[in-house]
Amino acid sequence: MNTASDSAAQPRWLSDEEQRVWRAYLHATTLLEDHLDRQLQRDAGMPHIYYGLLVGLAEAPRRRLRMTELAMQAKITRSRLSHAIARLEKNGWVRREDCPSDKRGQFAVLTDEGVEVLKRTAPGHVNAVRQALFDRLTPQQQKALGEIMEIVAEGLQPNEAGADLPWLR
Repeated sequence: MNTASDSAAQPRWLSDEEQRVWRAYLHATTLLEDHLDRQLQRDAGMPHIYYGLLVGLAEAPRRRLRMTELAMQAKITRSRLSHAIARLEKNGWVRREDCPSDKRGQFAVLTDEGVEVLKRTAPGHVNAVRQALFDRLTPQQQKALGEIMEIVAEGLQPNEAGADLPWLR
């Protein structure tokens, strides 16, 4: 019988090829995130995560989302979201509104100024993403990467109640 303690005592070490793939993944994702952060800091004075929050709000009906839903979309903790929204509010790009049906709930709302920041920033950001990722891959590699990332995400995002996910913390 294989118990959790047996698994912990005898790990399934990565093969040389798995280790190569894992390190290449870490190297590439770290460099990609840094590349996108630097581009967005230079062009808009914001990190990549803030840009993603603004895009999420821009795509939402009436440019507004419940804070919990925005945290879920961004895959971040509610505490990190609250800090980010406070910074975006300070810039005038987002405002909070109380939820009329839930006294504890709040909405994050993209302001007109936030929309303008996105309009100015999006072309450079899309260009940075295209140059760093898509222009380096064949269409078949792009398709394979998308399929692989969907499989990984599915495995890491359980649907059962009580799952330990960032936006529930």
